[in-house]
Amino acid sequence: MASAKLKYLSLGILVFQTTSLVLTMRYSRTLQGDGPRYLASSAVVVAEFLKILTCLGLVFKDHSYSGRALSSILRQEILHKPIDTLKLAIPSGIYTLQNNLLYVALSNLDAATYQVTYQLKILTTALFSVSMLGRRLGVYQWLSLLILMAGIALVQWPADSPSDPQKEQLTAGSQFVGLVAVLVACCSSGFAGVYFEKILKETKQSVWVRNIQLGMFGLFFGIFGMLAYDGDRVQEHGMFQGYNTLTWIVVALQALGGLVIAAVIKYADNILKGFATSLSIILSTFISYFWLEDFEPTSLFFLGTVLVIMATFLYGYESKPAPNPSRA
Repeated sequence: MASAKLKYLSLGILVFQTTSLVLTMRYSRTLQGDGPRYLASSAVVVAEFLKILTCLGLVFKDHSYSGRALSSILRQEILHKPIDTLKLAIPSGIYTLQNNLLYVALSNLDAATYQVTYQLKILTTALFSVSMLGRRLGVYQWLSLLILMAGIALVQWPADSPSDPQKEQLTAGSQFVGLVAVLVACCSSGFAGVYFEKILKETKQSVWVRNIQLGMFGLFFGIFGMLAYDGDRVQEHGMFQGYNTLTWIVVALQALGGLVIAAVIKYADNILKGFATSLSIILSTFISYFWLEDFEPTSLFFLGTVLVIMATFLYGYESKPAPNPSRA
């Protein structure tokens, strides 16, 4: 009974976190206010810092709130194993790029279109799993990937809407930038996720220690990117320019995202995770239409969304891949 409660609690939190992050991030990037808008690169840096603090707290809790034990673990697993620590630099840099791209995507795409299109990471993760981990996908999984691509193609199909030509051209250009950002983020998410999984399977380190290592490199890459692309604005108005309550909510939701995914992987299965993803897409669509009012659904969008949701469930149908003879 307790296990079932944890399962559905983790899924409920995943739905809330995913939906809230997308909607609040979209709203914060389109909200017109006085003064400069907050820097996406700064938000990524703060989120990485919060991740490190959270994971440190979890390791501290796992070792009976002993400061000496925490210090010993950090020395043994991070300082005394520099090669293992450096392996995390690659996925960390990619994750940092991905987090910045998501801000670009949600600055140019409505929340509903973003949510559906971002499910393309299922395809990229599957392909990298086959090539890097030697996995073999079942028939239902390959079929689901074909359905997924068809669904996302329908979602991105241009809609005919009579409007001002100048505004229409600007919107088309903005949507193209958002689409490219999502596609690159999907590729980076697939590669970094599989690479990180491969490292976790090769070592026996705690997932929280690994996340601390990721966060350390993420913080470094994030600060470097912030100074490289927004250095002048940081010097002029400061790192926390444009921050308000909504901005801090976005940063907190992004920082906690990885921890929620870890909880879902631990307590739930692929089918229930697919259900949570589908529910998040539906909620984002309704809220984007009724609350943000930045989205006009079409019949092709609804058909594509149904296909993406169907593909999500179908991919999790065969949770156990066929045995790999080469690994026998």
